[in-house]
Amino acid sequence: MTDSVTVPTTEPAKLMRPHAEQEYALELEALAAQDTRPRPPSWNLSPWAVVTYLLGGTLDDGTVISPKYVGPRRLMEVAVATLATDRALLLLGVPGTAKTWVSEHLSAAISGASTLLVQGTSGTPEEAIRYGWNYARLLSEGPTAGALVPSPVMTAMETGKIARVEELTRIPADVQDALITILSEKTLPVPELGIEVQAAKGFNLIATANDRDRGVNDLSSALRRRFNTVVLPLPASEEDEVAIVARRVEQLGAALELPTTPAAAEEIRRVVTVFRELRSGTTTDGRTKLKSPSGTLSTAEAISVVTNGLALSAHFGDGVLRASDVAAGILGSVIKDPVADKVVWNEYLEAVVRERGEWSDFYRACREVTG
Repeated sequence: MTDSVTVPTTEPAKLMRPHAEQEYALELEALAAQDTRPRPPSWNLSPWAVVTYLLGGTLDDGTVISPKYVGPRRLMEVAVATLATDRALLLLGVPGTAKTWVSEHLSAAISGASTLLVQGTSGTPEEAIRYGWNYARLLSEGPTAGALVPSPVMTAMETGKIARVEELTRIPADVQDALITILSEKTLPVPELGIEVQAAKGFNLIATANDRDRGVNDLSSALRRRFNTVVLPLPASEEDEVAIVARRVEQLGAALELPTTPAAAEEIRRVVTVFRELRSGTTTDGRTKLKSPSGTLSTAEAISVVTNGLALSAHFGDGVLRASDVAAGILGSVIKDPVADKVVWNEYLEAVVRERGEWSDFYRACREVTG
């Protein structure tokens, strides 16, 4: 509907954060080459291959597909199967459960493009979901196809691809409801032009929502019926969470070109243990009950703490990740409420950390930054 624009491309290796379809292009090509299973209309891969891309595996020719998500296989199978139907997919969970990550990789594997994205905020207008206008052309030409600016959702409908809506419950309720006709009738009317855009086969929509935002802009029952909801949990075990953090830290370190540091397994495990204990309100051995802070202490925050620690160690330390490099990051993650959370943190330091002899360096480092 609009004039095409040629945008210069940058090599993925030079990008700070390549899109999934760029970073994992070789894996997607290998899967497509060996994928002989039935593919839904307009899909680049079969549902089986999409799940393999997400969870990892080894192909018949020996190609190793790295895992993008660590969690129950059935959840990913349900998510992918949903997108092969006429139901949209809602990924729900607390912050840091990889909702955006899974959404991006699903879109990359299915459509080869993860960039048809609407970022939900309290200020997201209806035009972001439907369409807008190039006002200079609108004034000179009136309402014409050339003056229309399609939204990512409209573009996905026209091309039979996956559209993404992030933080759906942060979008005002009247704007959310612009999706009802799109998801139920698979059409988007443009009354100014007397036309409608009908969705091509392969179109679907993935939305994410933070279940801590319930009550902000809850979905109407009419809109909720258009979604199949998959709840993404926090990592089930400490080993799973340690593996997730270690893998993402390695990837981020490479992307940011941080100087190589020795294996940081001990500090990664310590950060994960602290987060899991404070999240659950009990120590790993179950002997001590704890108060939980106001923040989520998600896996994503653990990744951030360790990555920041690596930068400190590489640029201002001796190149070895130590307790002093992660202490400040943990403090910043735990203490969101400067009064109540500081009490929780101090109690944890004295009742748990101080009593662990092998954590004496960590206790000293935390005490130094806590004050």
